[in-house]
Amino acid sequence: MNLPGKEGTIIKGYSGFYYVLSEGTIFTCSLRGKFRQKKMEQTFLPGDRVVISLLEGDKGVIEEVLPRKNELLRPTIANVDQALLVFSLTSPDPDFALIDRLLLFTIEEQIEPILIWTKSDLATEECIEKAKESFVQGQIKQVIVSAETMNGIEAVKNLLRQRITVLAGPSGAGKSSLLNALQPGLALKTGEVSKKTGRGRHTTRHVELLHLSFDALVADTPGFSTLNLPALTAPQLGELFPEIVDLMGQCRFNSCLHRTEPDCAVQEAVEKGLIHQRRYESYLLFLEELINQDRRKPKGRKE
Repeated sequence: MNLPGKEGTIIKGYSGFYYVLSEGTIFTCSLRGKFRQKKMEQTFLPGDRVVISLLEGDKGVIEEVLPRKNELLRPTIANVDQALLVFSLTSPDPDFALIDRLLLFTIEEQIEPILIWTKSDLATEECIEKAKESFVQGQIKQVIVSAETMNGIEAVKNLLRQRITVLAGPSGAGKSSLLNALQPGLALKTGEVSKKTGRGRHTTRHVELLHLSFDALVADTPGFSTLNLPALTAPQLGELFPEIVDLMGQCRFNSCLHRTEPDCAVQEAVEKGLIHQRRYESYLLFLEELINQDRRKPKGRKE
């Protein structure tokens, strides 16, 4: 007998079944027949809000998928509230170019980015300040943590409560160690950093929302080291740099790309130290990449 429907969140899908968290209980759900028809193109992702009808025990049937507020392709997950960008302060050293790319992706998807700096127990104060300084003007939230000393762990817990969060960052940065510190007993596999390459080994293989005991849903995503830029035009790039957004409309030219144009508010801010030089150099590098991509696009033939 089917019981009245209730809302829940898909935390993972496996072998045709979907595991739905609803009011603290995980239900193993199948799909209603209409979703299994070949003509239906509905997809079901971790993070999807669904309506289920309950069967006996912890079984259920997915009756409806509620509208998504967003959807990521990498990782494939829906309704993300925020992204923790996890980078180690040392061993390996932070990859600032990758951080800037990840910031572009999260801001472009209208997902709040938060920088989590790990391994603070191994880093000097000078190293910590150097890592943080270039993101201050962009008003990016930053938290310094150590899975060994538990420094900053409570602050991260407070950020995660009642939200869907993705963790992103390179292998070896300490994502799995961070999760193990957030919830002892989780026993996620951690990866060692190769002495030869200075890079970590991938320890996470699929997308799954982990239900943590303090009312948080977190996706530990596979590590990666390179990313292409989002599909942007050159004028749109500045809209993804919070430091530049604050100066929109203050340049002489509305079409200013903040590169060589006269009376550019962004260039003036860099000269005054109001925008960090390293962040501006990343902007210029990405701008050149977008311009080159546009040049390589095939032109339509004239009739």
